[in-house]
Amino acid sequence: MPKTSARLLSMLSLLQARRDWPGALLAERLDISPRTVRRDVDRLRELGYPIATVKGPDGGYRLDAGSELPPLLFDDDQAVALAVALQIATTSGAGIEEAAMRALHTVRQVMPSRLRRRIDTLRVTAVESPASRSEPRVDGDVLLALGAAVHAREVLRFDYEGTALPRRAEPHHLVTWHGRWYLVAWDLDREDWRTFRADRITPRTPAGPRFTPRELPSPDVATFVASRFRGSSEVDSGEWPCRGEVILDLPATTVAHYVRDGVVEEAGPDRCRLVLGSWSWAGLAASIGRFDADVEVVGPAELNEAFAALARRYAKAARV
Repeated sequence: MPKTSARLLSMLSLLQARRDWPGALLAERLDISPRTVRRDVDRLRELGYPIATVKGPDGGYRLDAGSELPPLLFDDDQAVALAVALQIATTSGAGIEEAAMRALHTVRQVMPSRLRRRIDTLRVTAVESPASRSEPRVDGDVLLALGAAVHAREVLRFDYEGTALPRRAEPHHLVTWHGRWYLVAWDLDREDWRTFRADRITPRTPAGPRFTPRELPSPDVATFVASRFRGSSEVDSGEWPCRGEVILDLPATTVAHYVRDGVVEEAGPDRCRLVLGSWSWAGLAASIGRFDADVEVVGPAELNEAFAALARRYAKAARV
């Protein structure tokens, strides 16, 4: 019996590794007769694995999708990758946190000790900011509905929080940005590209007709989303609408630690050159001011004017 069980696991592993397996090749790899292959396939079917028979000159077998989820078999690397992904999924904002924790517990419980030790030494702590913890989570069923509409290329009809009338859109991509889920879609009523927050969407049924996908006005969806959230009208550039350059009386190593997408260069002893962008000139000046150091504006003139406006505003606030 142990030999038969081990052979069944080996066969299952082979069937998961490629789409089609000729019967003769399976027999050769497992060092068994074609008749034993047929018997083992029948045993796996009895255990719930949907193994289809492939017709052809050589005949063969294929592991298909079934109506229920049978036990799965992972190699070492797959098991470790799955455990790490499940740890990260507990803070995905997709409404699957509890299910991810239960799945992680199940996977870890059946792991051999050598893999369990690897997982236990690779504990991933996905830290959320206080703001993200207070944000609404997206219902998992909503994400599935949005993903299905994107895949099927069907017009999505939905209610959107904050608007009175139903919306119609051609869904293009489902994306995450800074801990939130968004739907990138062509708004049919406004005839423009939009990013909709998934937690504010309530899909309607039935879905609309199928459509031919439009091309994004950007090289890829990542560039498009980054441009939209920067407030740039030039969506294909991926640049901030306001970008300036200053000299800060701080070491480059200190400033670089707090700059995400700016450029920091050494500019002398304990000085650095900083090129940074923002959605407005006032916002850019305020971002630079947070470094609490003397600032020399290199350009442009709009940044100079923004510093002057903030100086007047701050001076007035200090007199109150």
